[in-house]
Amino acid sequence: MKPTGDDAVRLQIFLDQSNFGPGIIDGKIGQFSVLAVQSWNELHGHPLDSWTEVNIAARKAVPNPFATAIVPEVSGKWVNTNLSYKKAAQTKAKQMSYRSVGEFMSERYHTDVPYLIALNSSPKIYGLKTRDTIIVPNVSAFQIENLTGAAFKEDEALSQRHAVVDTKLNQVRIYEANLRALVIADPEAPARVANQSLIAVFPITPGKPQFIRYGKWKMQNAVELPVWRYDQQLLDTGKRSNNSLNIPGGPNNPVGVLWCGLSKPGIGMHGTSDPETIGRSRSSGCIRLANWDIVRIPALLRPGCSVEIR
Repeated sequence: MKPTGDDAVRLQIFLDQSNFGPGIIDGKIGQFSVLAVQSWNELHGHPLDSWTEVNIAARKAVPNPFATAIVPEVSGKWVNTNLSYKKAAQTKAKQMSYRSVGEFMSERYHTDVPYLIALNSSPKIYGLKTRDTIIVPNVSAFQIENLTGAAFKEDEALSQRHAVVDTKLNQVRIYEANLRALVIADPEAPARVANQSLIAVFPITPGKPQFIRYGKWKMQNAVELPVWRYDQQLLDTGKRSNNSLNIPGGPNNPVGVLWCGLSKPGIGMHGTSDPETIGRSRSSGCIRLANWDIVRIPALLRPGCSVEIR
């Protein structure tokens, strides 16, 4: 059965740390958690709809689903409570920072502010300051302070891999260059096949139907903390205008903390300023991931790899 309570959080953490993204860690087993379980089962050769093996693995790997976290001093460099919502004013900002310490801490631990409030309290989260302690999901922290604006180059192995963007399931699946399968013999059940070429799965939001560019493309670049060119005409029609604004990099930049441009101009995989909207609202043409997921891409894929949008 689907787990509930602490076991649900434990499972989401296990899937997240295994690069089978369940979406926001909040103890709610929704569509993305189900898809992540099915993909994990596919990799290991278990029946796709089985919850037994993955729950056993999660309990073993994540004995404690919660941890105490300290608001780090570096948060002061990444939080700007006065960040404007107006695009023209944003062009003058040093960076697109978090708008609150609660937002900083929720993204750091792959969750959202409402779940941090549920684990702590509303006054606690809305009044957070440096060196305060709170309860968080026991997941490896997304440390935005480690991002430098790096541009990632091709890699002999990672550039040979490929990704499949499924715009129906709202999922990106990453594979080894060569297909690998293992037949698992079971004397008490039919033989099963483990898809060992599957490396990772993450939730996405695809572009609006009229802007989706189906086909097989190549990743051209991968850049941390990208500057975003805001062009309302491009967002509305898919065609560039001469009236664009440059929005500085940062976690609240609409393309998030990493841009992976494809060989189809104007299309790429990128992060987001609103992880809670992944899988719900459509982007203007690109493939959007949570920031804590998109930052893993350079360790899984590099420029030169193929990206199929279907």
